[in-house]
Amino acid sequence: MKIIRIVVYCFLLGLMSCNTQEKSKETTGVEDVTIKEPKFKYWNWITVGHKKSDSAYTAHFKKLKGYGIDAVLINSGADPKLLARVAPLATEEGLEVHAWMFTTNRPGDSIALQHPDWYMVSRSGKSCFDERPYVNYYQWLSPSHPDARKHILSLIEGLAKVEGVASVHLDYIRYPDVYLPIGLLPKYNLKQEEELPDFDFDYSDASVEKFMALHHKDPRKMENPAIDIEWKNFRLNEIKSLVNEAYTLVHKYDKKLSAAVFPYPEMADYMVRQRWDKWNIDIVLPMIYYNFYNEELDWIGYATAQGVEDLKGRPTDLHTGLYTPKLSPEDLKLAIQYAKDNGASGVAFFDDYTLTDEQFEVIKTSKE
Repeated sequence: MKIIRIVVYCFLLGLMSCNTQEKSKETTGVEDVTIKEPKFKYWNWITVGHKKSDSAYTAHFKKLKGYGIDAVLINSGADPKLLARVAPLATEEGLEVHAWMFTTNRPGDSIALQHPDWYMVSRSGKSCFDERPYVNYYQWLSPSHPDARKHILSLIEGLAKVEGVASVHLDYIRYPDVYLPIGLLPKYNLKQEEELPDFDFDYSDASVEKFMALHHKDPRKMENPAIDIEWKNFRLNEIKSLVNEAYTLVHKYDKKLSAAVFPYPEMADYMVRQRWDKWNIDIVLPMIYYNFYNEELDWIGYATAQGVEDLKGRPTDLHTGLYTPKLSPEDLKLAIQYAKDNGASGVAFFDDYTLTDEQFEVIKTSKE
C-alpha cells in the first residue's frame, strides 16, 4: 500500500506541474521564447529628421530588416524627442536601436555657441568657436572645460532615457585630427609629416590650467610639445575619463555604451588622441575605411585583428565599420568576410541611404 501511495503522489505532482505550465501559457498568451543575439550582427548608421513621415521611416526600416540588418545607429542630432518618435518604428520592424550622437565635435550646438570659452584651441591660438580646422562642421568642445563636459553628459543622459534604446553611441569622441588619413591629404592640399600648430589641440585656458595644476608646466611654452609624454597622456586621459563617466551614466538607465572609433588603438592614439582599448565601454565600431588610408582591401582584416587583439581580456565587443560608397558588391562581400575571419562580432555599414540594391543583396546573401 505504501508503494501505491507513493506512485499516486508522484502522478499528482506531475499533473499539477503540467497544469501550472498550461496556466503560465494562458496568462502570458505566448510561450517563453528567448530572442537570441545574432552570432554576427549587421548594423547601419542612419540620420533622421523631422520632415520624413512615420510611414516613410517604417518602410525604410522594413527594407533594412528584410535585407538582413539587425541594428540601426540613429543620429537624431542628440534630440531625445525625435529619437523617441523614430525608435519605436525601428523596433517594431525588429531592429535594435542605438542612439548615435556627435560628442566632443558639436557643430551648430545652440547651447555651446553661447559659451566661446567651451571650445578647443589650437597651438596656433585658433579657437574652434570661429576658426575651424579642415571643415566648417569641426566645432570641438574641450573635455577639460567642466561646463562643456556637463553639457555633453547631459545630452548623453537625455538619449539614455529614451525607451527602447540599446546603447548610446558616441561619435567624434576624440580631439580634431592631428593627422588626416593619408588618402584625404590631397583634398586639403596638405602635407602632415609632423604635428602642425593649426591641427594640434587643446590649448584652451581650461585645458592648460588643468594640465598645469597636475604637471606644473605650460604646454604653450614648450619648444616641442609633441614629444612631451605627460601632455600627450593628459589629453588621452581627458577623453578616457569622459567616456568612463558616460559609461557609468548610461548604465544607470540599463543602457550600453558604444562608440565609433579610429581603426585600431595605436593608430587612433597617433591620429586623434583616442586610446579606446583603455576605455570602459561595451561596444566599439572602428571605422576601417581602408581607402582613406591608401590601403588594400585586406587591410580590413588586419585592422580588425589588431583591434580584437588589443581588446583581449576586456569586456568589449568589436564590430568592423565599413565605408560602403567605395565598395563594389564584390569587394563588399570580401570586406564582410575579412571582418568575420579576423574576430569581429559584426559589421556596420556607412551608410544605408547610399547602399545600392546590389550591395543590399550581398548583405542579405552573406547572412544566409
